[in-house]
Amino acid sequence: MLWNWYTVDSCFIAKSWHITSHGMFAGSCIGVILLVMSLEFLRRASKEYDRYIIKQAQLKQQAHGQGTINTPDDNGFGKLPVRVTVTASGGSARKFRPNMFQQVIRALFHMVQFAVAYFIMLLAMYYNGYIIICIIIGAFLGSFVFSWEPISLG
Repeated sequence: MLWNWYTVDSCFIAKSWHITSHGMFAGSCIGVILLVMSLEFLRRASKEYDRYIIKQAQLKQQAHGQGTINTPDDNGFGKLPVRVTVTASGGSARKFRPNMFQQVIRALFHMVQFAVAYFIMLLAMYYNGYIIICIIIGAFLGSFVFSWEPISLG
C-alpha cells in the first residue's frame, strides 16, 4: 500500500465501506474521529471503574475497622494498581484484589479497548492522509475531553 490522498472511490476495511461521494468520505472522516474519541472514553471509563472498586474496598475496610487503603499511585497518570495495600492499625499490610465480577468488568474494558485500537490501526494501514489526520484529530479531541481531570501537585 502506498501513501495516498484519495477521497472518492476509496475503500476501507471491507467492500461495503466503499466511498462513492465526497459526503460519504466526510462522514467516514467524522466517524473515524468519533471512533478514536471513543477509545479515549474507554480508557477514562476503565480508570474511573478502577477508582470506584478501590473506593468500595476502602469503605468496606473502614466499616470493618481494618484501616485505610493507601493509593500512592493515584496521581492522575495512567491506571491505578490492581493490588492496593491495606494498612491495618497493627502495622500489618493486606492486599485488595478485585472479586471475579469486578475482574470480568475490567477484562471487558480491556477487550473493547484492544478491539477499538486494533480497528484504528487497520484504518491507519490504508495510508490515506485524510484518515490519518482524522485519527490524530480524534486523539487530540478525545484526550482533551476525557483526560481533563485534576493532577496531583505532590
